[in-house]
Amino acid sequence: EVQLVESGGGLVQPGGSLRLSCAASGFTFDDYAMSWVRQAPGKGLEWVSAINWNGDNTYYTESMKGRFTISRDNAKNTLYLQMNSLKSEDTAVYYCAKDVNYDGTSGALDAWGQGTLVTVSS
Repeated sequence: EVQLVESGGGLVQPGGSLRLSCAASGFTFDDYAMSWVRQAPGKGLEWVSAINWNGDNTYYTESMKGRFTISRDNAKNTLYLQMNSLKSEDTAVYYCAKDVNYDGTSGALDAWGQGTLVTVSS
């Protein structure tokens, strides 16, 4: 059974930083690309970032380039999202998700974690 467990969310002031983690199990982690997706209060899902199977290629929504960094540690079966210069509009539940293939360009995600809440507020 595929399991994705996010952690690292919390309350942070504007301009602050957080690092989210996603522990993966139940599948061969380094066979698949992974993504982060978020959902702000009262809004729909928004794709944030993706990373290919070995971490060589990363992709970001334009508004997050330069502020967010996705990475992975295949030895630990863990996905990360480093978030810097956080803004109030980054407040959302952040989900990690497994891609259906290895390169991160499919746009198709077939397993999701339960999410971790990030609140950016003073």
